[in-house]
Amino acid sequence: MENYKKEFIDFMVRCEVLKFGSFTLKSGRQSPFFMNAGGYVTGGQLAQLGKYYAQAIHDNFGDDIDVFFGPAYKGIPLAVVTAVAYSELYGKEIKYCCDRKEEKDHGADKGAILGYKIKDGDRVVIIEDVTTSGKSIEEVYPKIKALETTSGSIKIVGEIVSLNREERAPDSEKSALEVITEKYGFPARAIVSMSDVVDALYTNGDKKVITDEIKKELDSYYSQWGCK
Repeated sequence: MENYKKEFIDFMVRCEVLKFGSFTLKSGRQSPFFMNAGGYVTGGQLAQLGKYYAQAIHDNFGDDIDVFFGPAYKGIPLAVVTAVAYSELYGKEIKYCCDRKEEKDHGADKGAILGYKIKDGDRVVIIEDVTTSGKSIEEVYPKIKALETTSGSIKIVGEIVSLNREERAPDSEKSALEVITEKYGFPARAIVSMSDVVDALYTNGDKKVITDEIKKELDSYYSQWGCK
């Protein structure tokens, strides 16, 4: 596992963004862990977070990217801090934008998009915190494609999230990231997976965060909800 991935796992735990216990998910599933990117609240945390995203994007998609798109609402700060970090780490200026929940009908920046206006020829990476169903992509994908003047002229290079939960998406035996890749034709990736988390904090870790008891709960959860 790359060093930045190990550092990111420790970072999530230290910032109390990745927690272990008992949590009810939006899907109704009772999960032994929960990840919430809304827990990054300081300038230092956000600056560091952007660097982890930038490194993962660089590793997974390379540099041929024009725009970072952050779905409202949590994706907005993620796209911003990643654009800043990418400039610092790799010396490339990548624009950012996000969608509006309600389209603005007045002013110079009216429309459904805030920030840079995506145009034909642009190559876009979508940045999110985590996904268990791919529902958000169903909402933002048509918004991005609606900006094309010629079909296929805007290319979505891929999607990146913080954590691959590695559990089955609704009505599927596959993970949400696999479902997105198959349905939309672009790769959906994560900075780290739950397998990476378990490896870092339990298998090769000190077992202080993921204890033997929590590991049993994780095993039980994945025996029921783990993707195939």
